[in-house]
Amino acid sequence: MSSALQPASPHVRDSAVAATESPRVPRPSNAEAPAANARVRLKAAELSAFFGSSEVVKSISMSFRDREVTAIIGPSGCGKSTLLRCLNRMHETVPTARVAGTVTLDDQDIYARGVNAIEVRRHVGMVFQRPTPFPTMSIRDNVAAGLQILGRERPSKTETDHIVEDALRRAALLDEVSGRLKESAFGLSGGQQQRLCIARALATRPAVLLLDEPTASLDPISTQKVEELVYELRQDMTVVIVTHNMQQAARVSDRTAFVLAGELVEFAPTNALFTTPSDQRTEAYITGRFG
Repeated sequence: MSSALQPASPHVRDSAVAATESPRVPRPSNAEAPAANARVRLKAAELSAFFGSSEVVKSISMSFRDREVTAIIGPSGCGKSTLLRCLNRMHETVPTARVAGTVTLDDQDIYARGVNAIEVRRHVGMVFQRPTPFPTMSIRDNVAAGLQILGRERPSKTETDHIVEDALRRAALLDEVSGRLKESAFGLSGGQQQRLCIARALATRPAVLLLDEPTASLDPISTQKVEELVYELRQDMTVVIVTHNMQQAARVSDRTAFVLAGELVEFAPTNALFTTPSDQRTEAYITGRFG
C-alpha cells in the first residue's frame, strides 16, 4: 500500500465555533476558526453512488480537513449514510452498488486500480448506527480484531495488549472495563458497546473516522459520552459524523454539510450554516419546516 494511505504525523489543530453552545461539550472560541488553507485529508470529487440504476448520491464534491469534525445532516433517505459508506469503500459491498467519481485520501484515489479496499478501511475506519461487537469474542479480542488484517505484520501479543489498552483509553472506556477484558463484550451496556466499537476502529490508528449516527440508539448519558469522545478525537484525526440530531451537529462539528435528495445543498462552517444559511432549503430544514 502506498505511503499516501499511511496516517500522517500530528499537526496543530484549528477549529470553528459551533452555532449552539452547550455546557456538555466544550467549544473553541471564534479566535480559533480554522484557516482557509487547513490541510485536506479526505476529498470527494463529483462522487455519485448507485443501487442498480438508481442514483442515490449525485455528483457531490467536498473536502474533509485534518483535525476537524464534519457533520452531515439531512432528512431520512437523503443519501447521508450512502455518502459516508462511499468514503471507505463500504458501499461496494452491497450487491448492485457502484460508485462514480473519485475519493482521495492524502491525494491517493482509494478507488484506483490495485488499491486494496480492506487496507483503505484500515485508514478510514467506520462505526455504525447500532453497536456491533463480535458475539463470540472477549472485550479485548473485539478491540484487537482489526489488527488481524496485518498478516505477518500483526503485532505480538504484548504489543497487541498495549494497542488494545491505548484504544480503550482513547475511547474513554478503559476505566470501565479494565478488569473485564476477557469477558464477553455482550456484557457491556449499549453505550459501552458503542464506545467499544469506536475503540476497535481506533486500534488500527486510522487517519479518518466515519461515524454513522453513532448515538441514535443510545440513552442521553451515553450520547453525551460519545459526543465528548468525538470532541477529543478531533485532536488526532479527521472525523465525519452523520446525524439526524441538528443540536448534536452544532455541538460537536466544525463544519456541516446539508444533503437533500442525494445532492449537497450547502457546506459551511457550522455556526454559519445554522445561523445564516445561504440556501432557503437549508433554512427550511433547520427551522423544522420539513424533514
